[in-house]
Amino acid sequence: MRRFKITDLAYGIIFTLLFISIAVVITVNFRPLYYMDIKLLDIEASSGLDELTIRENYDALIDYSSPFFRGELRFPSLDASESGLQHFAEVKDIFTGFYIIALISLIAGIAIIICKSRNRDYSYLLVSAIMAIVLPLLLALFIAIDFDTAFVIFHKIFFRNDYWLFDPVTDPVITILPAEFFMHCAIMIILIIVLFSLLFILFYFRARKHSGIKYRKIKGLNL
Repeated sequence: MRRFKITDLAYGIIFTLLFISIAVVITVNFRPLYYMDIKLLDIEASSGLDELTIRENYDALIDYSSPFFRGELRFPSLDASESGLQHFAEVKDIFTGFYIIALISLIAGIAIIICKSRNRDYSYLLVSAIMAIVLPLLLALFIAIDFDTAFVIFHKIFFRNDYWLFDPVTDPVITILPAEFFMHCAIMIILIIVLFSLLFILFYFRARKHSGIKYRKIKGLNL
C-alpha cells in the first residue's frame, strides 16, 4: 500500500484551476444561455429594447471580452460612459486571465495524466475530484442563501473601484444585464465543475477496476 502523498494536493490544485477556468470560458462564450434569458427574464420589457437590439449589443460585449479581440468596445446602439468602458476593460483582463490559466493548467494536466498513466497511478483522480468539487458546492450554498450578497462580494474581491455600479442613464447596457442572468452563469459554471469532478471519479473507479491497482491509505481513509 502506498500512502497519500503531498503531490496529490498539488495535482488537485492544478485540476481545480483547470476545471474552474474551463467552466468560466465555456459559460462566457455560451451565448444561448443569454438568448434564453432574454425571454425567461423578459429583458425586452425591463430594458425597453427589442430582442434584436439586445442581442446585437450583448454580442458586441462578448466579442470584446475575448482575448483574441483587438480594438475598443463599441456598442452598436447603446451609449457608454468612460467608467463603464473602463469596467468592461477590467472584465476583459479577468477573462483573459482565465484563458491563460486554462491553457497553462491544461498543459500541466495533460502531462500529469500521461505520467501517472504510465505508472498506473490513478489515485490523484479522486483527490483532484474531491478538491475541485468542494469549492463550487460551497459557492452554490452561498448563492442559494443570498445571491445579492455573493454578487457584491465577488465584485469587491475582483475590482478595486466602484465602476461596476452602473447608472442606467449613462450606461444603458446594464438594463440588458439583469442580476438573475449572472446567477444563471454562476450555476452553469458550478454544474460544469461538478461534471468534470464526477468524470474524474468515474475514471478513477474504472481505472482501478481494470488495472487492479491498490489505492492509498490516509490513516484509515481509503483513497
